[in-house]
Amino acid sequence: MTLVDNSGAIATAGVDEVGRGALFGPVVAGAVILTVKTTAALAELGVTDSKRLTPARRKALVKPIQQQAQAYAIGWASAREIDRLNILQASLLAMKRAVNRLSIVPELCLIDGNQAVPQLGIPQQTVVKGDQTCIEIAAASILAKVWRDTLIVRLDQRYPGYDLASNKGYGSPKHRAAIAKLGRSPQHRQSFKVSTQLTLLSDEQTEINRLTPIPASTD
Repeated sequence: MTLVDNSGAIATAGVDEVGRGALFGPVVAGAVILTVKTTAALAELGVTDSKRLTPARRKALVKPIQQQAQAYAIGWASAREIDRLNILQASLLAMKRAVNRLSIVPELCLIDGNQAVPQLGIPQQTVVKGDQTCIEIAAASILAKVWRDTLIVRLDQRYPGYDLASNKGYGSPKHRAAIAKLGRSPQHRQSFKVSTQLTLLSDEQTEINRLTPIPASTD
């Protein structure tokens, strides 16, 4: 990972979101503040873009990130808010909520992507592909991804039949077929077109499929 230079002494938060392209559930953001020392330590542990890691590896990195962070927090926007605001504005809202929940007020926020968070009230810098170049953002992406995946697995028990534990709310063939048969649950995004997902999975899920290592065969 080529690191963004964050060698200054100011408290800097990395901020990232997950779940933008899903059909079901909230969009979730993480915010993480690290020191220069802990940034280097987490880089050595293999902290990188959550999409490049297996689910098991992401889960294993959660505790080290939480233990070494000066502060960390999760924020989210519900499926209803996504429908009301649109997915971009809901994603930015989730990021703002994550930052506002930090126990330390950061002096600078590094925001993954090219969209600044409206009315954040804190200096911010957007970083395109920041989850691949900035450990703070990568750590935030891991915490957000594991938190959201855990939530969706729990919701699978409340809303059976959609194969949520496997697809994590994304538009897999089984998920789309279940929507056609059962309709949408209250946690589904009513504004998202399932037919669009049929021919074009979300950019986020496509990237996950491309980057996630394939486990070695056990045969």
